[in-house]
Amino acid sequence: MTPVYYVHTYLKTRIDHLRTAGERDRGDSPVPTAIIIAGLAAAAGAVVLAATTLANGWMAKIAP
Repeated sequence: MTPVYYVHTYLKTRIDHLRTAGERDRGDSPVPTAIIIAGLAAAAGAVVLAATTLANGWMAKIAP
């Protein structure tokens, strides 16, 4: 069996296994995951904005 056939067979078997009812994600749709990711991105943006504001204020005090 050539390596290509081996990899193909392995991947097909693994994907079939992951698609069984016992291995599925517990969520009904990807929407909650997308909302969580968007929330994390917004929180990261807020942290970056706060850090930039603090750094600019600090630099303004140091360099007149």
